[in-house]
Amino acid sequence: MLSTVTADYNLENSRKCILKFLEDFSHGLLFDSNSSSAGPIPVTGIKYDFLAAAGIVDEFIGDANSLDGLQEFLDVHRSNANWVFGYISYDVKNGIENLHSGNRDHLNFPEIHFFVPQHVLLSQNGKVQVFSKSDDPEKLKSAVFQNTQKLTSNEFSELQFSHVVNRESYLKNVDVILSHIQRGDIYEMNYCHQFVGTGRNFKPANAFIRLMEISPNPFSAFLKLNKRYLMCASPERFISKSENTIISQPIKGTSARGTDSHSDEVMKHQLHFNSKERSENVMIVDLVRNDFSKIACRGSVKVDELFGVYTFKRSHQMISTIRCELKPHTNFNTIIKSVFPMGSMTGAPKISAMKIIEQVEDFKRGLFSGSVGYIDPSGNFDFNVVIRSILYDEHSQTVAIAAGGAITAESKPSQEYEETLLKLGPQLQALGVNMDHFLCLEKR
Repeated sequence: MLSTVTADYNLENSRKCILKFLEDFSHGLLFDSNSSSAGPIPVTGIKYDFLAAAGIVDEFIGDANSLDGLQEFLDVHRSNANWVFGYISYDVKNGIENLHSGNRDHLNFPEIHFFVPQHVLLSQNGKVQVFSKSDDPEKLKSAVFQNTQKLTSNEFSELQFSHVVNRESYLKNVDVILSHIQRGDIYEMNYCHQFVGTGRNFKPANAFIRLMEISPNPFSAFLKLNKRYLMCASPERFISKSENTIISQPIKGTSARGTDSHSDEVMKHQLHFNSKERSENVMIVDLVRNDFSKIACRGSVKVDELFGVYTFKRSHQMISTIRCELKPHTNFNTIIKSVFPMGSMTGAPKISAMKIIEQVEDFKRGLFSGSVGYIDPSGNFDFNVVIRSILYDEHSQTVAIAAGGAITAESKPSQEYEETLLKLGPQLQALGVNMDHFLCLEKR
């Protein structure tokens, strides 16, 4: 069943209505492009202002070796013209390559989790469409958007960090990575560190609202699956498919915003011409081109844009865009096995970088640096990179945040550490944690 309505609605208000609606379901997902927050969306090809899924008709939960089973699940629901929503965790790499993950997992999310929802709500060009398998769409629309008990952003949980990587350990690990680069084992590696705490009375939807107020990015997502939550303010697209074309838009290169318009332009200019940032960006572009060549029609792999610098509320980002035309009959499983994990979160060469990541990092990445997205009834899809995020397990009351950056031969360890703090800032603020207090914890 389908209902289409031209609505005089506020996108910020709609976010709160939908999050309140999702509270009644075990499974829910809201993709938020934040199209109303900061002018035009600074990347191409986003179809929806928001896209939400609620309830469950069917689901697939699997481990790193379950991609073939996932494809069977998708084939069944493609034949029934169903929407499918879900995620692939970073550690699915182990089922694609001969790798392993032996570090501690603080959250224990399933490695693959997709579901077919009861209800889908989407906003596009000023119109809201409501699809429902069980309710009258008009009544459902009214129940969602006329809800007077909307969520607020002014409630904070009691959060205690128990696992904090200190600056000294971080710097030592960067030195280890640099030694691998000097020996020629790798050219570049994305090194991340995680911070874990316990959140009493934690309210994920409220935290997501705060995160969107602080850092509204175009690939943001709120995910709720059986008392496990993701609050994601990602600026980065992993991969999208439209008809027979796929594109990837890796981010490599981050700069803070200036304090005024002049300093802001200076920061943007400096990022665009920074040799270190360009070096790491072009290495990942080459990696994506190589990944795409496995599934592309001959001669179709193109770089649409190299070193594009785009402005977000909290940062400038260097983004490149790569596209290709798929070989006939290339399914989702084959695409993922060819391109996952995303090069921007691994390094180059990819397999060597992932092996060193396992050695120097002290946590299992899980959903962080994985990908969450949707597949529509036509088989088109869009998936982000899970960064700038908060993860929460309601069973254990565990809250986790993580950040990282690319290490190259030109990296200065202290500057890399400062960049991770820039990336952590919005998540800490959304959690109600003062950065100075956090740095005091880090020095312990």
